[in-house]
Amino acid sequence: MKPFWILVADSSRARIFTADTPSSPLEELEDIAHTEGRLHDREITSDLPGRMRHTGGGTEGHPYNPSSDPKKYEASHFAHSIAQHLEEAHNKNEFEQLVIIAEPSFLGMLRNNLSEQLKKAVCLELDKSITTHSAADIRGHLPMYLPSR
Repeated sequence: MKPFWILVADSSRARIFTADTPSSPLEELEDIAHTEGRLHDREITSDLPGRMRHTGGGTEGHPYNPSSDPKKYEASHFAHSIAQHLEEAHNKNEFEQLVIIAEPSFLGMLRNNLSEQLKKAVCLELDKSITTHSAADIRGHLPMYLPSR
């Protein structure tokens, strides 16, 4: 078991690193891509019907207007799947403590999807968008010694 897992995420990518000790360098375990998070709204909703008919008997349709932002929906779905992945790993004792570094709005989505047990494992959160950075650069954004619970 590795004591620390470091999640670096945004709406289209999540990278999981590990650290053996509070001061050791990061080793990448996984790189999870969520390509839907990179799509434009029109690409996400391209298969939706373009017009809806009124039920009042009129023949004119009106443009389809989704009730929520498609990109936000995709990001929320990705946050949920990451939280489930972390929960499974934590239940298998693959890590003791979790550091989360995520783009600010995505960090909130992740928080909303973490179980109470997993929230207790979180020892540090940073709101930064650094998924494309190298492991060494990501380590540089963290304190010299990772905090303990």
